[in-house]
Amino acid sequence: MDAEEFRDWALKAANWGVDYRKTVSERPVRSPMQPSELIAALPGEPPEVGVPFEELFSDFERLIPHGLTHWQHPRFFAYFPSNAAPPSVIAEILTAAISAQCMIWQTSPAATELETVMLRWLVTAFGLPNEFDGVVHDTASTATLVAVLTMRERALQWRGNQEGLSGQQRCRIYASDLVHSSIDRAIWISGIGQENLVRIPTDGPHNSLNPQALRAAIETDMGAGFLPAGVILCVGGTSFGASDQINAACEVAQEYGLYVHVDAAWAGSAMICPEFRSLWQGIELVDSIVINPHKWLGIQFDCSTHFFRDASPILKTLAIHPDYLQTYDKAGVRDYCEYTIPLGRRFRALKMWFVLRYYGLEGLRTRIRNHVAWSQVLVEELRQSPLIEICTPPFLSLFTFRLLDQSLSEEGLNLLNLEFLRRINDEGLIYLSPTKIDGRQVIRFQIGQFDCSEADVKLAKDCILRLAAECVGH
Repeated sequence: MDAEEFRDWALKAANWGVDYRKTVSERPVRSPMQPSELIAALPGEPPEVGVPFEELFSDFERLIPHGLTHWQHPRFFAYFPSNAAPPSVIAEILTAAISAQCMIWQTSPAATELETVMLRWLVTAFGLPNEFDGVVHDTASTATLVAVLTMRERALQWRGNQEGLSGQQRCRIYASDLVHSSIDRAIWISGIGQENLVRIPTDGPHNSLNPQALRAAIETDMGAGFLPAGVILCVGGTSFGASDQINAACEVAQEYGLYVHVDAAWAGSAMICPEFRSLWQGIELVDSIVINPHKWLGIQFDCSTHFFRDASPILKTLAIHPDYLQTYDKAGVRDYCEYTIPLGRRFRALKMWFVLRYYGLEGLRTRIRNHVAWSQVLVEELRQSPLIEICTPPFLSLFTFRLLDQSLSEEGLNLLNLEFLRRINDEGLIYLSPTKIDGRQVIRFQIGQFDCSEADVKLAKDCILRLAAECVGH
């Protein structure tokens, strides 16, 4: 492809993207594609001879959009959002054109230094203490794995990487049973093992980890010869917004010298609004925090920010200095690959810069405040229906509900709600996701899509109530 053909198709692709975003609300939110439908439509072997790009682009338009769930649809209320504001998309186009590999300072100094500035901006925006530093990862799963590896090495006095885990004391990590499944994976990958992830009971209005139970578990483990290594807390858990009392948990952790990591991947973005910061009171006491700007700040996936009070334990755990990665002639530069698991790094800071400058913090705050307010109004409206039970009240913009039918058992209600959810999602006007609370099948509703409007929320309410009546035969 020569430069002019590249220009022509790049412009066509950009125009396709603009038209797609302009009309995405007309599509069903969740893909109607059936299993193996695309596999059957594609050849089983790669082509020996290339095809004109026009044919390739035509096949893209014919085959791919139909098979996508549209995360930028304004009525995407499932999971947590993966937003991509238009300035972020433009930045990603530039990032793709540049295609820099930003592993160390000298491989792209501007990428490293812009990342440093963006992280300082976000420390300020989230109201974190000035001593916090950070790094940009792909996802929260990576940040959590880094935190768990750091807990392990710190507890083992840095012997794990050098000597291996065989023969070492068994490390123990403490968390509630409401933290994200990425914590389990981090425990597996780190070699700590599932049996050494100690689940602490929760209580209180936000289903917080019980600090007395945490202390008792640590004492029991120490008496049994285990090595307590760290505590993982959550603010705004994925299922229904469970949040730990950071102050109380940190007080216990500090008694035993344990590293504390907080998963605030979704809810952390709301902390640009000062009025929500009471939800993570005590955050200045933790060792590290993960927040995903790609969830609620409009910065395109992937973009996960990992903040820490002291970088030295992370660097001691992960940094490695082969000769071919040295920057010999520049003192004091930062190589972000030493803070992460992958060596290779994308230029993620550019889209952060574009979004934060274009909207400003106040523009982003307005969106988040609207989402929270609309969620509260929607809950009150749904409460008026005898067919709907609000199972958990809004935590920020996330709540859960279920369909009621007095003639059914709990098992029958669970099946009814799965059928209710299927009908909602198959219709395509809105997209919701399931979860369970104490064995009850419930439905999650979270407002967070960047272009969602109050009218979209009203349409969602009408859809839920209409299909609820159909499901129970009213």
